[in-house]
Amino acid sequence: MTKQVRQLDRVVIRFAGDSGDGMQLTGDRFTSETAQLGNDISTLPNFPAEIRAPAGTLPGVSSFQVHFADYDILTPGDSPNVLVAMNPAALKANLADLPRGADIIVNTDEFTKRNLAKVGYQVSPLEDGSLDGYALHPVALTSMTVGALAEHEVSKKDAERAKNMFALGLLSWMYSRPYESTLRFLERKFATRPELVAANIAAFKAGWNFGETTEDFSVRYEVKPAKMQPGTYRNITGNAALSLGLVAAGVRAQLPVFLGAYPITPASDILHELSKHKRFGITTMQAEDEIAAIGAALGASYGGALGVTTTSGPGVALKGETISLAVALELPLVIVDVQRAGPSTGMPTKTEQADLNMALFGRHGEAPVAVIAPRSPADCFHAAIEAARIALTYRTPVILLSDNYVANGSEPWLLPDVASLPDLRVEFATTPNSEDGSTFLPYLRDPETLARPWAIPGTPGLEHRIGGLEKADKTGDISYDPTNHDFMVRTRAARIETIPVPDIEVEDPDGDARVLVLGWGSTYGPIGAACRQLRQRGLSIAQAHLRHLAPMPANLGTVLAAYDRVVIPEMNLGQLAHIIRARYLVDAIGYNQVRGLPFTANELETMLEEVLKNV
Repeated sequence: MTKQVRQLDRVVIRFAGDSGDGMQLTGDRFTSETAQLGNDISTLPNFPAEIRAPAGTLPGVSSFQVHFADYDILTPGDSPNVLVAMNPAALKANLADLPRGADIIVNTDEFTKRNLAKVGYQVSPLEDGSLDGYALHPVALTSMTVGALAEHEVSKKDAERAKNMFALGLLSWMYSRPYESTLRFLERKFATRPELVAANIAAFKAGWNFGETTEDFSVRYEVKPAKMQPGTYRNITGNAALSLGLVAAGVRAQLPVFLGAYPITPASDILHELSKHKRFGITTMQAEDEIAAIGAALGASYGGALGVTTTSGPGVALKGETISLAVALELPLVIVDVQRAGPSTGMPTKTEQADLNMALFGRHGEAPVAVIAPRSPADCFHAAIEAARIALTYRTPVILLSDNYVANGSEPWLLPDVASLPDLRVEFATTPNSEDGSTFLPYLRDPETLARPWAIPGTPGLEHRIGGLEKADKTGDISYDPTNHDFMVRTRAARIETIPVPDIEVEDPDGDARVLVLGWGSTYGPIGAACRQLRQRGLSIAQAHLRHLAPMPANLGTVLAAYDRVVIPEMNLGQLAHIIRARYLVDAIGYNQVRGLPFTANELETMLEEVLKNV
């Protein structure tokens, strides 16, 4: 039959099911198909922390949301236009997020009395009229998949597992997605089991053909490619981009990169990715614990490599003493903190921005470090290079504050011209540097950067004392002199405070805004989308975003003073707002949530509209 094709400018789809239903894989494949078509994309994976929560229960629901459009987008979308629910738990966990009129595709095979009872349904919502306000599409995904694979040499269990490919085929048909890359992916994934390759491809095509032939889906949709800067793009997650940024930093510095890491959600993917790039001089070590991981990374820096360690909040707490040692030794070290919801173990797979205070102040003694934060998945690449640049140039630990939202989300990334990346080469000390040329002074500083010389152990004539006890100025000998200690503490602080960082830029199209929204890290997208929506309604508002949190941009105080109100949305209880109030004496308005989820653009728009009314 000939079906109507309708043009859309944007769509938000959420795949949801049990943790064993393959929703993350399904969402990832749909995203890859969409990226090939040239749409702008933003994604939000959301999954339980348990390896396998009880099947069919609310805690076991896993989802993947993808927002794609024919224009530049900033968030994974506030509300799904389409929900694919593989069981009653997935429907119940996600129904509140749907606007009325949204499409709901449900796997009717899973709506049994037992599964309904697991999530508190007395009567099936497919039959009691509670879904009348939505466009409901009941599809027997499991049985139709099993039927489509009846001639294939796979077990009933393997056939049922392929239902996610049936759903992917159906959605790919509905939204006119190319599917050749998915077929190639399945051939690679199940290369050692040809029967599973054939079965999954058959399930995918069965879903596609079902959409083509069923009368339940009378409309097919198209979203044209977005107009983007010319170049070569790939879809990338924040963790993958950060990993490639570290690889690029090593290449541009002409240094080996050593990663010491202990697996921890949501940072482990950086270890996995970097382990693939040995040909670029990358060495990875999975340590027995967080303390060993950073100790090895610092040792690698002492030996002349770019030392890196990756973790999340609990790991940063354990690494605190060695970060302080790196401050005293004045060696380059990159500490990646992919933040998650805490405290303690907290919610390992949920997002939060609550490690800012720990990054800035969470060490004993006066132990300042540089702190930067990427604003989006693709920006993680450039943030990693910037962290390496600061660490190598100023001989300091740098904490890079990513978070779960940025790390596991994805977006198109424009591949950079390698030659345009900063030159990170360093000069190691090779000869004695005292005035008479007879001795090596390990704490004789560069007058411009205040960095001390970096001497590789074993270099003849450059033997020097190393350790955590206070150093005497220039000689590095152990010193308990009060005046010297005061001088060294202030010098280490000055080395961080005087690092030149770019001025903060303000987006204020009309130039007459009285309210400034200041953000950092992953709040960039929701803040930007909210400000766009307000401007489209004729309201004037300004936005600025911090990448460098220590030191802060030199012009930040002037920018803040230019506005009547400063609003700071954060996924914590106001950590940046407290710092801004204390440092700049600005009565910043904090807007805070710690729900384990990113802000939505609509909630920020509503809040900011109230602020604008009261200026």
